[in-house]
Amino acid sequence: MPAKSTYVIVGASLAGAKAAETLREEGFDGAVVLIGAEDQLPYERPPLSKGYLLGKDARESIFVHEAGWYPEHDVDLRLSTTARSIDRAGHRVELEGGEQVPYDRLLIATGSSPRQLSIPGADLRGVLYLRSVQDSERLQAALRGGGKVVIAGAGWIGLETAAAARGYGCEVTIVEPEAGPLQRAVGPELGEVFAKLHRSHGVTFRFGEGLSELTGSGGAVTAAVTSAGEELPADVAIIAIGAAPNTEIAADAGLETDNGILVDEALRTSDPDIFAAGDVANAFSPLLGRRIRVEHWANALNGGPAAARSMMGQQVSYDRVPYFFSDQYDLGMETAGLPEPGTYDDVVYRGDEESLEFVSFWLSDRVVVAGMNVNVWDVNEDIQALIRSGAEVDPGRLADPDIPLADL
Repeated sequence: MPAKSTYVIVGASLAGAKAAETLREEGFDGAVVLIGAEDQLPYERPPLSKGYLLGKDARESIFVHEAGWYPEHDVDLRLSTTARSIDRAGHRVELEGGEQVPYDRLLIATGSSPRQLSIPGADLRGVLYLRSVQDSERLQAALRGGGKVVIAGAGWIGLETAAAARGYGCEVTIVEPEAGPLQRAVGPELGEVFAKLHRSHGVTFRFGEGLSELTGSGGAVTAAVTSAGEELPADVAIIAIGAAPNTEIAADAGLETDNGILVDEALRTSDPDIFAAGDVANAFSPLLGRRIRVEHWANALNGGPAAARSMMGQQVSYDRVPYFFSDQYDLGMETAGLPEPGTYDDVVYRGDEESLEFVSFWLSDRVVVAGMNVNVWDVNEDIQALIRSGAEVDPGRLADPDIPLADL
């Protein structure tokens, strides 16, 4: 009787945990080893900058599965364990302590890490990043006291932490080198909507500037100096300048990497026995006809299971419409597609953007490439269907709220 296979997952993340779940659901009866560097059960990250940071979500609610799920499903979960290297020829993963874990198939789901700000004073107490549950707890403790907060970066994390800080009564200034918030994520048109939202809640923006220095007293940050030479008082400095994929273990093993681990539409790397999913994967999208690396919850949620099926030899074509969501103050939104500048030539609104209850569509040659619903619900599936269709649309009909999206 042949020996059963061992599937190893490096990264006890949402993608990694959902992959393990899918392997068992799909009938894989070999060994499943899930290796995670953190000391926490696999958890979801969106609450860390939203409900959990605001104290609205219970800690237990962030975990993908409760502790008992892993032994019940015969998943060997190894927390506080760092995978140091991959021996591709020997089909082994070496752990920090020297232990060798054999694999028949391997999934890398190591996620990404916050980009570090390399300026004087960056190591002062009160200079905070947001990636882990402990980061969120540190940030919540720092914000609870009110005070002055300076945020480097006006991307999603910068804006969501700004909303949380205002919720705790802090004075907030956001410093951003671009001309507005979310420039690379959604372009200037929708970026301005979010700028107005935050200004209406008392946030100050300093666009066209970065941080050049952080100064302190007694080892704690007291001010942030901008590239324009302005000194901003700061009890807390939040660094939210993006994330970099954790590709080191893959690159060291000789796998092809370029802004992530390069994988095909089946999430297979340049080694047929190694797969990658989640933030770390730069995957070919059959839908878009190009490679994309997506750092959002839905990609981990769906990519982990897709990789698991691919590992089992099933036919997989990972062609999801990219999806993300955000909650800031009383604004809730969902976005489908990737509305990056350069990919569209028109923005059409259905509803009134001033009232923050609308749907926006990004078009390229009258084809919908992305859509965002703001405080309008149960339409995202129709938006995704529009994107998938690749059909030309009449912008006038697209803007008409009396015409159901499904009719387009």
